Amino acid sequence: MATGLTDLLDNFVKNHDNRQLLAIPLAVLALSLAVLLVSFASSGSPVILGMEFQGGTQISVETTDSPAVLEEMYSSYPITDARQAGSRVIMQFGIMDNEKQRQLEDDVMSRYSSVEIKQIGPVYGQELQVQALQALFISFIGMSIVVFLIFRSAVPSFAVVLSALSDITIAAAFMRVAGIELSLGTVAALLMLIGYSVDSDILLTNRVLKRRGLVEEKVSRAMQTGITMTTTTLAALVVMYVVSTFPYLVIPSFTQITLLSQISIVLIVGLVADIMNTWLLNTGILRWYAMKPEFRGRYNR
Repeated sequence: MATGLTDLLDNFVKNHDNRQLLAIPLAVLALSLAVLLVSFASSGSPVILGMEFQGGTQISVETTDSPAVLEEMYSSYPITDARQAGSRVIMQFGIMDNEKQRQLEDDVMSRYSSVEIKQIGPVYGQELQVQALQALFISFIGMSIVVFLIFRSAVPSFAVVLSALSDITIAAAFMRVAGIELSLGTVAALLMLIGYSVDSDILLTNRVLKRRGLVEEKVSRAMQTGITMTTTTLAALVVMYVVSTFPYLVIPSFTQITLLSQISIVLIVGLVADIMNTWLLNTGILRWYAMKPEFRGRYNR
């Protein structure tokens, strides 16, 4: 699979000029930004916030009733999700006033004997929002500084940073379209994308700028290594997604592991975007930079 994809990408890169290589990833990036901006304008947030970031109540009960039955039973409350977890059903509710919260808890406690209640207040949720944004911002700035220190050149460093930013933006837009909530788990997935993106982009940039040979040949060799690395990770993530999302198809008593399912699908989309951004966007910028008259003799030898 990796060899076939490498050959396909290599031929595509060699048969198209730099502007054509840049057009596709920049168009996808622009579309992703538009999705996030429309979401922000309509709801006040570029992505759907999970309970950790907006507050709410999670109630787990041991019951033979289906999630659909419980969702109908508690429809008078702001229920946002109900899902099976083994012999238990987990219900998630939005923010309620204290009186409604007490009514809900009393109602559940009177119906079921094994009840677990987890509540996150809106103030604490906002604090977690700030902390998550700070983590993303600091990680991204730190990555940018390290990349610039490695290459000490504005254009190649900018290409690496732009590629990483595009990976995260595309993954976030996918989350919004697919209805995947921003949780502590999906924030971790977005942070991991920074590392995955920089890994392949530094490989490409290092081969082009610091190895001897023709630019086209160096890109081809870097592509063989980079695509193998990325597809290996993708294969593991696809297995994790299938196992965590559809275990009931094999063993009916098993249920979906929502957190792992969301983390894996976000990483899968981000890594597919990284293949496009690294080998089209970054390659187009690097190839233009290395073939400039003042650098042609340094990088194309």
